[in-house]
Amino acid sequence: MKIAIIHDYLNQFGGAERVVEVLHEIFPEAPIYTSIYLKDRMPKSFESMDIRTSYMQKFPFLDTQFKKYLLFYPRAIESFKLDQYDLILSSSSAFAKGATVNKNTCHICYCYTPMRFVWNYEDYIEKEKFNKFILKILPLTIRRLKKWDLGTNENVNSFIAISEYINKRIKRCYGRNSEVIYPPVSVTKYKSSCKIEDYFLIVSRLNAYKNIDLIIRTFNELGYRLKIVGSGPYRNNLEKISRNKNIEFLGKVTDEDLIKIYSKCRAFIFPGIEDFGIAPVEAQAAGRPVIAYGSGGALETVIENITGVFFKENTTSSVIEAIRRFEGIESSFEQKKITRNAHRFDEKVFKRKLRSTVLREYEEFNKNR
Repeated sequence: MKIAIIHDYLNQFGGAERVVEVLHEIFPEAPIYTSIYLKDRMPKSFESMDIRTSYMQKFPFLDTQFKKYLLFYPRAIESFKLDQYDLILSSSSAFAKGATVNKNTCHICYCYTPMRFVWNYEDYIEKEKFNKFILKILPLTIRRLKKWDLGTNENVNSFIAISEYINKRIKRCYGRNSEVIYPPVSVTKYKSSCKIEDYFLIVSRLNAYKNIDLIIRTFNELGYRLKIVGSGPYRNNLEKISRNKNIEFLGKVTDEDLIKIYSKCRAFIFPGIEDFGIAPVEAQAAGRPVIAYGSGGALETVIENITGVFFKENTTSSVIEAIRRFEGIESSFEQKKITRNAHRFDEKVFKRKLRSTVLREYEEFNKNR
């Protein structure tokens, strides 16, 4: 069986790209097709992979202007010649599911979300600083992309969702059922610590939609220590609203340092609505409780009062109330129970479920041909 993996783009390393790494481990002979590949922004592990890019790879200023090429991505993905493959496994949050396949090729889509900027347009642009010209033409572009996105559904034989939250969104947007297989987390590399220090922690890419500004305003008010690990385009904005020395921006840190930082925090703070959310699982793998916004994937990875607590509203008062509740039961959290919960999402579990599901769906596809 000849397999190919299709991924939207390889221009930064995040949770989806970690999935691609693991897919490569499961199917090491499968080439990886993608619209663009910025080698310098990806881990060295990708250098040994058979990565095949589209014509977009020759476009100028891809490192800074890749968002402005929005309308080129669908055609770039469609341009790949995939007739020689028996099975296509698309890793998609936007364009990869639009790969063109023939009737003899089984296409399974591992879906992180239906195209967020199409299906959640208002939420997406709420904190993005687009100029007036872009805001004027963007709705037309989005309508074209939505039409394309719906049209490519017929290319997909079966969907796999990264969470129950996304399973419901796939049903709502595409009218399709999907199986849920949670993304892989390197749970075993995280270690718990018997020495907990007096700080709370955020680990995140610093994008506008991550809602980190809410937590900074909250900690401005509380005066509690907060460490923020990560980089991103919204860092300057966040630093401007951070008024006190109790909030520390650490930027990117080594894996070794991150393991230590996770293990010694009082609690991990997770304020965004994520489709799954790997960081809260990493924190739990280190034995630390999570204070999360009660929506999205966090509801599937955090167990209230056992591995963390939730706040119900995106307000400072709601976050403060959750922190107070956490402080009231802080001594009751058991590291072993928290760590055990994280092991549900270990990459070994992902590999086993993904491989068996792909083979089952492929066999079913051939029976029905």
